[in-house]
Amino acid sequence: MNKNPIKEKLRAGDAAVGLFCNLPSPAAAEMLGIVGFDFIIIDAEHSPVDMDTCEHMVRAADTAGMASMVRVALNLPQNLLRYLDTGVCGVQIPMVNSREEAEMVVAATKYPPLGRRGLAAHRATRYGTNIDLAEYVRTANEETLVCVQVETKEALAKVKEIASVDLVDLVFMGPTDLSSAMGYPGQPTHPEVLDAIEEAGRVVMSAGKAAGTIAGSPEAYARWRNLGFQYLCTGLTNLIAEASHGYLRGARDYENRRSSTGGSFQLTP
Repeated sequence: MNKNPIKEKLRAGDAAVGLFCNLPSPAAAEMLGIVGFDFIIIDAEHSPVDMDTCEHMVRAADTAGMASMVRVALNLPQNLLRYLDTGVCGVQIPMVNSREEAEMVVAATKYPPLGRRGLAAHRATRYGTNIDLAEYVRTANEETLVCVQVETKEALAKVKEIASVDLVDLVFMGPTDLSSAMGYPGQPTHPEVLDAIEEAGRVVMSAGKAAGTIAGSPEAYARWRNLGFQYLCTGLTNLIAEASHGYLRGARDYENRRSSTGGSFQLTP
């Protein structure tokens, strides 16, 4: 396994900028890497992305020089194992509510002696050819990123314990599920939700770990960066929808004005 560019940025105190992709599309992954995102989170929780598609998306991200994470719905060793074997740079696990659950993620992600991940010939190990497996295990244990998500009131109450788990690199506060858990469903930017994320981030950073959350706009990105958050992302479908709405508004505004003036005209920049 090569150096993990996300971990390098986090270790240096820099920001890593990425996005969730819930479209099962290797072409989309490749394009996002070409655009210049630091990482993609292949969403195998809230999407139809299956194992085969995930591997192709990782391959496409690699081709474009972009790091790949995968968000896996089930915190089960054999489930994480299969996604890790695709060659992703790390795993992002939702609904981690306790120290014990965070320890389960670490154990499933790391090879012995650090964890219990099984070793075999697969894409991550170059199919067992032309590779020193002992060296691969060492670098994989060092470079594979472990990210756990805090998304419930229970997790907020235990965030210090969760962040203190050895080999957890990053704690990600999920605003959408947190808003539901806090009684504000569908309001991820409610002031109380934002305050809770901010406070949890302080606890995470005080434990020496990186903090992450969603930054759906440049303004949100600036807010979280100013607070020390390093792992920030938006969503591909959000970006597509916003750009599409903007284009359609412009086109329809033109047609309305054209109709009202009875002929063509030039839009001013």
